[in-house]
Amino acid sequence: MQDERLASFEDAVLPHVDAAHNLARWLTRNDSDADDVVQEAYLRAFKFFGGFHGTDGRSWLLSIVRNTSYTWMQHNRSPQFSVPLDDELEEIESEDLDPEALLQQSQDTEIVRRALEELAVEYREVLVLRELEEMSYKEIAGIIDLPLGTVMSRLARGRKRLQDALTKHMRRRF
Repeated sequence: MQDERLASFEDAVLPHVDAAHNLARWLTRNDSDADDVVQEAYLRAFKFFGGFHGTDGRSWLLSIVRNTSYTWMQHNRSPQFSVPLDDELEEIESEDLDPEALLQQSQDTEIVRRALEELAVEYREVLVLRELEEMSYKEIAGIIDLPLGTVMSRLARGRKRLQDALTKHMRRRF
């Protein structure tokens, strides 16, 4: 019985560890904090797996990761202080890009990352779930426990604020 439960848990939830870490990293803005959050989220998911009767383990897990992230940040951080994501950009390997183009792309990626980090968490989370995790509006609504219209509204506002932040960063650059 326990072996079946473990196998079922592994099938439903383990394939989504990258998405879980991605969401936690964007919410906490720190890789090691994200590791802690994901570990705690997986423990919670395993503990309450008996109550999971759905077919979408990814959405269920990301809901747990989101809630765990907020709980973790409440207990471990002052709201005024947040540690920025100090992630090294991954190298982009392409035969099509020369070193100058690679540098430009790297700088552009950094500008987008900074602009996204500047957004309020309620906009950042819906943008990460939609644009990076490619989740549907309905899935996002389920994860953050808000009506579909609110998700759509937050996405629209988040995209607009991201656009404004990117414009501001680009003006500073030139």
